[in-house]
Amino acid sequence: MPEQIRCPWPGLDPLYVSYHDREWGVPLRDDRKLFELLVLETAQAGLSWITILRRREGYRRAFEGFEPERVASYGPEKIAALLCDPGIIRNRKKIESAVSNARAFLGIQSKFGSFSDYLWGFVDGKPIVNHWQDISELPAKTDLSETISQDMKTRGFSFFGPVACYAFLQSAGLVNDHLVGCFRHREVQFL
Repeated sequence: MPEQIRCPWPGLDPLYVSYHDREWGVPLRDDRKLFELLVLETAQAGLSWITILRRREGYRRAFEGFEPERVASYGPEKIAALLCDPGIIRNRKKIESAVSNARAFLGIQSKFGSFSDYLWGFVDGKPIVNHWQDISELPAKTDLSETISQDMKTRGFSFFGPVACYAFLQSAGLVNDHLVGCFRHREVQFL
């Protein structure tokens, strides 16, 4: 059986390949999973995604399964403990951002019924399907990511600029940026 053609960015790293093949670009509508992805994307700022993926289990443990209500309640003692946790990126601003973003996340849930409804409302509930031929065509940010990032900023989110927002939209499947030659480009359209 011939090897499947995929986007080149995961290279040969088995963890990265698995993430590409099973998760990246799959439309995500579960609030807890969206919150997890939001925390991980904000932790990525200035780092590679594979660095965060390798620590994902550490984040899941440290942030108690990414229950936004729990994370929103973290105070100085819990933040201090997280700063000592080798399983996550120990950056005070990123950890404090996870806590304040959890509070903003809960505010959106309260106003819109769910974070998913809020987020998917920006794309009328349907993923944007791009048709990139080469990895060099993929933008770092778009007008959509600028709009969402700005709106989220006004709602109290931090560490979520338009570049992080676009990576989030790609990961959460609001945007299908698999290259057209990648076997996942067509598959994720039917999920």
